[in-house]
Amino acid sequence: GRRVVKLSGIGCSSKSPAYFLGASHGFNAVHGRMPSVATGAMLANQALLAIGVSGDGDTGAIGIGQFVHLMRRNVPVIYIVENNGCYGLTKGQLSPTADYGSTLKNGVVNDLPAIDLCALAIELGASFVARSFSGDKRQLLSLLKAAISHRGTVMLDVLSPCVTFNDHDGSTKSYSYVKDHEEPLSEISFVPFFEDMSVDYEPGTTQAVPMHDGSKLYLKKLEQDYDPTDKVKALQVLHESARRGEFATGLIYVEPDKPDFLTLLNLVEEPLAELPAESVRPPRQALEEIMESLR
Repeated sequence: GRRVVKLSGIGCSSKSPAYFLGASHGFNAVHGRMPSVATGAMLANQALLAIGVSGDGDTGAIGIGQFVHLMRRNVPVIYIVENNGCYGLTKGQLSPTADYGSTLKNGVVNDLPAIDLCALAIELGASFVARSFSGDKRQLLSLLKAAISHRGTVMLDVLSPCVTFNDHDGSTKSYSYVKDHEEPLSEISFVPFFEDMSVDYEPGTTQAVPMHDGSKLYLKKLEQDYDPTDKVKALQVLHESARRGEFATGLIYVEPDKPDFLTLLNLVEEPLAELPAESVRPPRQALEEIMESLR
């Protein structure tokens, strides 16, 4: 637990870190500002496993600016969005991820297009983008295991019906609607690096995706020509499924070899937070030499 840091913003989703890994580090950030706190934590201690939990309002509305820069930098953070299409903490108003034409409990119709957080993350440069459904435990568990093994930004959009304000007829984020309109792209099997296991599938039907730590994610294709390493195809699948009123789920896009933000910064291997004072505080003579060189 000491090597894990849990982070969140504000909202129903942001209470989630209180329910797991009680002995780990935790930080409840200002509304929409979790990405900058996560970036700072990883810069200070790159040995941490950062798990951020956000919501469709915390990410898609007030926090979308910070979300953009976290994705484009490919900071090694597991970024989970609990997406219910409404502001559950303030009585169920429409959020930016609510689908066009969907209705609120009181009958109000959404006249605005939805922000697709997965498509946005892919465009911005996130190296692992997936979508799942809180009612699909098997798929979600495999994706979470793979996320822990990935080095870079993991964007995991979890369709999470709000049973209080957005679980009615007319909602496209209700439990029954998502269950009936989920389109898994593949059957997912995660094999950790310490297990020697061969997956017996027909040739050409299974794709093995290597993870940073040597683990592998095996994808048994349900879509004949789907390749999660193809960015254009990933965006096309998201667009077409949304047009049909369906939700494409599973591993949507992955770029396992993309360098993460900390690698690009060329940081020393030892976490900055653990460096001794003499390594980070130059002696007076060194400072005087620097000042002299600038005269």
